[in-house]
Amino acid sequence: MMGAMIQIDASVSPLNRDDMFRGVKDALPVVVAFVPFALLLGNQAGQKGLTAGEVPLLTGLNFGGGSEFAALAIWTDPPHALLILCVTLLVNSRHFLMGAAFAPYLQAFSRRQVLPWLFFMCDESWAMTLAEARRQRRNLLSPGYYLGVALPLYTVWVSFTLIGALTGHLIKDPTRYALDMAFPAVFLVLLRGMWKGPRMALPWLMSLGVAVMTYLLIPGAWYVPAGSLSGIVAAWLMVSAR
Repeated sequence: MMGAMIQIDASVSPLNRDDMFRGVKDALPVVVAFVPFALLLGNQAGQKGLTAGEVPLLTGLNFGGGSEFAALAIWTDPPHALLILCVTLLVNSRHFLMGAAFAPYLQAFSRRQVLPWLFFMCDESWAMTLAEARRQRRNLLSPGYYLGVALPLYTVWVSFTLIGALTGHLIKDPTRYALDMAFPAVFLVLLRGMWKGPRMALPWLMSLGVAVMTYLLIPGAWYVPAGSLSGIVAAWLMVSAR
C-alpha cells in the first residue's frame, strides 16, 4: 500500500548538486555544534586509554554519539566486549525506527544505493532530511541533500573526536565549560523544526516520560528502547482512535 502511494520525482537525481550544496549550507550550524561535543567524547576516550588510532575507529565505524558515550561510561581495561556490544545495540535501537520513517521515501532506489547512504545516518541528518522532504512536499528523499548534510557531520565528528583525544590533557574537566550542552541544544532546535502542534506532541511526551522514569528506576541504557516503544504505542493509539 505504502509503496503504491510513492510517486517518483524525476527531477531528483542521486547526486543533485544543488540539493547537495543546500544540504551543506543547512548543516553548517549543526556542524559547529558537533565540534565541542566531539572534543568532549575524544577527551573522555583518551582518558579511558584509547589511542589516537582507536578513537577514529570507535567514532567512524559506530557513528552514534549516544552509544559512544555509553560505551565509554562502562569501558574497563580490558573492556567487556559483550557488555559494550549490548549497550551499543540498545542505545542505537532508535535507528530501527528512524530507518522505518525513511523507508517510504526510498522506494525508488535500490538496496545497493540505500545501504551505503544509511551508514552515515545520525539523528541530525535523519531529522533534517525528513523535514526537508516534507517541506518540499516530495514523496522521494533527495540523496544529494541527505549526503550534503550527513557527510560534513560525519567528517567533523570523526576528525574532532581524534583532536579531542590528542589534546585531552589540556582540558581536564570539559563539563566546566558547558561543552556537554551542545547536543541538547541541537536536539531542541531539531524538535522545533518538526513541531506539528500540541496533539501531535503527545507521543513525544509519552516517550520522554517513560524514558525519564526508566532512567531513574532501571540501571543501564534501557531507557532508550523503553522511550522509543512507548512513543510508538502512543502514536498507534492516537491513529487507532481516529
